Amino acid sequence: MDFIITDKQLKTVKEKVLNGVRLAAEDGLLLYQSNDIIGIGHLADFVRRKRHGQKAFFVYNQHLNYTNICINHCRFCAYSRSNRQPGAFTLSIDDVRKKLLDRIDEPITEIHMVGGINPDLPFTYYLDLLKTIKDIRPHATIKAFTAVEIDHLASISGLPLEDTIFALKDAGLEMTPGGGAEVLSARVHDKLFPRKIGHERWLEVVKKIHAAGITSNATMLYGHIETLEERVDHFICLRSLQDKTGGFSAFIPLAFHSQNTLLPDIPQTTAFDDLKNIAMARLMLDNFDHIKAYWVMIGEKLAQTALSFGADDLDGTIIEEKITHMAGATSSKGLTLQKISSLIKSAGWQPVERDSFYNEI
Repeated sequence: MDFIITDKQLKTVKEKVLNGVRLAAEDGLLLYQSNDIIGIGHLADFVRRKRHGQKAFFVYNQHLNYTNICINHCRFCAYSRSNRQPGAFTLSIDDVRKKLLDRIDEPITEIHMVGGINPDLPFTYYLDLLKTIKDIRPHATIKAFTAVEIDHLASISGLPLEDTIFALKDAGLEMTPGGGAEVLSARVHDKLFPRKIGHERWLEVVKKIHAAGITSNATMLYGHIETLEERVDHFICLRSLQDKTGGFSAFIPLAFHSQNTLLPDIPQTTAFDDLKNIAMARLMLDNFDHIKAYWVMIGEKLAQTALSFGADDLDGTIIEEKITHMAGATSSKGLTLQKISSLIKSAGWQPVERDSFYNEI
């Protein structure tokens, strides 16, 4: 390929990428330490175009957050509340039904649903949630419950983890989102989210999810206290699990927003870091088909740019995003099909509406 890498230390990395050789941890660290963002972007774009050509994907989806009551109290979270704290909420099944029926005339193909770890909700509530969604939206994919939530559900269901997952699957669960891992590091876990399951348990739960035939996404929350080495280790852990299960569909880098959290002094991530993390994901996660530029967290304009730095997916219309906006995000809370398609076209790519499993619509 005829593009220039100005950082001479990346020569070996470039040769590996062009020849389809898997990058090692030391390669990832070299890339993170380099300021040659254009050269790194070219490498990621090369890999992206080999896989997907000019296509850039999106989905028509609706977000549902069923509760923000949570016992984990993660230091980076602006969304969670304690029971009876101002702003705390839990949706009833009727509330969920109304939110779905309010948009029943829209061609929504995916319901994305997550919430806090609410100790007052029985396991039957979660089964009823899934059954209600499937009843109202029988043709939409239900993408719900992080590995953290599923671990909690196993603890209250009275069933082994595997049987809990199959009970959720029987009720309508078809896919899980990638949250809850944050950064797969014991150090970061102990400092920022010690009440949440650790990275080894997260990987174990996801492995069981994949074994049940349920696809999932993966994420990394970056831009807080993690080191570059810990970011690279995160990629290696995900890549290793994907080698074993093949159950991950897409990876989504999540930029940390500190407003209204217990880490208010941490500055917002830079465009440089946002683009580098997307490029890094594309280069390190060679066994992941898709890398998302999550416009909610990095803004619509930077998400457009990210399509040239390794991303091939803008996620979706979203509709009523809450979690990131409660932490200070200034992006839209939802996009129309026309708007998201226009963002892709004006960046020079071919917009492709997809379902949750990347079948083209």
